[in-house]
Amino acid sequence: MATQLKLQQGGNSIEVSEKTFGREFNEALVHQVVTAYMAAGRAGTKRQKSKAEVRGGGIKPWKQKGGGRARAGSIRSPIWVGGGRAFAARPRDFSQKVNRKMYRGAIAALLSELARLERLTVVESFGLEAPKTRMLAAKLKELGLDDVLIVVEAYDEKLELASRNLHGVTVLPVTAVDPVSLVRHERVLATVGAVRMLEEKLA
Repeated sequence: MATQLKLQQGGNSIEVSEKTFGREFNEALVHQVVTAYMAAGRAGTKRQKSKAEVRGGGIKPWKQKGGGRARAGSIRSPIWVGGGRAFAARPRDFSQKVNRKMYRGAIAALLSELARLERLTVVESFGLEAPKTRMLAAKLKELGLDDVLIVVEAYDEKLELASRNLHGVTVLPVTAVDPVSLVRHERVLATVGAVRMLEEKLA
């Protein structure tokens, strides 16, 4: 089966795969995949020293009784300044298991929902003559786009350089499109070539 995506210029439409752009929105799957993707980006390298690892504190600071002070066994107790942490943080892996079918399914569900909500804009081609921010800003203004993810077939240095100073604008090649980038922006602008590559990638 196939569905139709309207081109921004000319009023024509292109036929696209129902499997990629006509799926039902699976909120639970999308949430799971987005959460897993963000969790995988966490370093997990935080580490603190426990009482046993802090330097010093090998001798009882004063005798147990008769001093008029609270009992203390070490100057490196967690309640002392300079002491070790009671529950010291340890390096950990935050990654969650998400298989390839789930990942592709979530991206297809997001693309389908964007198309349904008319938040996906498709153009024949999109490029700049020079890496100028004002040129890109003018093009996006002409299309009525502000907070937008621009998806192109391959890395475009001119677009990348022009977009760096535009708040809310991200440029990605098809190979770098991820679920977080799709939900982060209000609109998605894709070229026809990028749409065909997404179909092939998610087939």
